[in-house]
Amino acid sequence: MNLFRKIFSAKSKEEEKTSEKDHSDKYLPKKQLPVDELFTVNFNQNGGKFLYSESLEEAQEFLQKILEENNWEDKTALILNSKLKQKFKNFEWQTTKNINDGYFLFTTCEYLIANDGSLLISSNQIAEKKLKELPKNFIVFASTSQIVQTIGQGLQGIKVKNKKKIPSNITTIKHFKIHDETNFMSYGSSTKNLYLILLEDL
Repeated sequence: MNLFRKIFSAKSKEEEKTSEKDHSDKYLPKKQLPVDELFTVNFNQNGGKFLYSESLEEAQEFLQKILEENNWEDKTALILNSKLKQKFKNFEWQTTKNINDGYFLFTTCEYLIANDGSLLISSNQIAEKKLKELPKNFIVFASTSQIVQTIGQGLQGIKVKNKKKIPSNITTIKHFKIHDETNFMSYGSSTKNLYLILLEDL
């Protein structure tokens, strides 16, 4: 009888400890992911396609693979950023600055927002065009130093980088899953089929 009492007593003490631990865990702050991991998780949940590169050469290889995978090699790339075009000048592709002639947009962004996995863009990338006016296919080239925790930090960064003239048309892209057009819940959202080539620069 004493043996059983010892066993059940030991069990109940263990259960009490577990219960106390569970109870105390409720009041501990949740473990926060590093900002780059948090962005990756949320970006993927939003439906984005993510490619990490350690060099510009590797980023160029990824770009080529995206074009081949989607049969976009003979499609016209809409590139509104002349510096970006220069960076990828070795590509033999048709490019345009005319919105109506571009099959996909190749662009940069201002910042990558970790909290919700969105991309912060402005007139530096899309001029004064609305998202719905742009092609549904996006390829975005960005770097790890552009990842920030919140939209507020991104907006602050834009102000710091553009002291003379703050860009206009600042907006975010967050929806990267093509929705059923008959689904009224997705009505009005500017959904883009988006690839992100992220270059390590930290």
